Amino acid sequence: MLAAALTLASAPALAVKPFSADYSASYMGMQGNGRMTVAAAGANRWKYSLAVTSPLANLQQSTVFEEKAGQLRPISGSDSSKVLTKNKNKNATYDWARGVATWTGDVKPDRAGPIKLETGDLDALLINLALVRDAPAGKPMSYRMVEDGRVKQLTYTVEGKEAITVGGKSQQATKLVSKNGDKETIAWVVPGMPVPARILQRDKGADAIDLRVQSVR
Repeated sequence: MLAAALTLASAPALAVKPFSADYSASYMGMQGNGRMTVAAAGANRWKYSLAVTSPLANLQQSTVFEEKAGQLRPISGSDSSKVLTKNKNKNATYDWARGVATWTGDVKPDRAGPIKLETGDLDALLINLALVRDAPAGKPMSYRMVEDGRVKQLTYTVEGKEAITVGGKSQQATKLVSKNGDKETIAWVVPGMPVPARILQRDKGADAIDLRVQSVR
């Protein structure tokens, strides 16, 4: 839902810490709320969750991941959405022992996998964590994203600095942009913040999802 992708083979380990971030959310023009959290899930594993609620839709995503040799490796994921009267539920399994990713639930047969995994592969949510690590360090931000039964190669470029308001205070953020066909994702990264301060997804030139952080704890 929200993301991009980079090969992280030589990247240093990311010091993952629990956090909770509240966002104002706009989905297809309707206002709502969003929340991102990272919580310990035992045995060097973490659960990263995103929830977006609005009068039009209820979106829930989560990823269980681990730190392995300086990499963030997805282990499993879930994605559910309710838009008006339509419900969809999907689950992902990243089997690193077999080296494949598969999907179950409301997925088309050609999107069920298996997809061969490569070192450094991320899912959509984990790209948010990769961006806040790589942008301040000046690292290349080109990622291989394995999501929804497909592989996408996404690259983010820096498009300068912008002032962004977080909790009523103005902060300088690095603006990152990724384009993939008709779709565009823009992320604003503030130093020291564990997730992007703002994430904007655009489709065919129109805003689709806009998340703006209100507080982080």
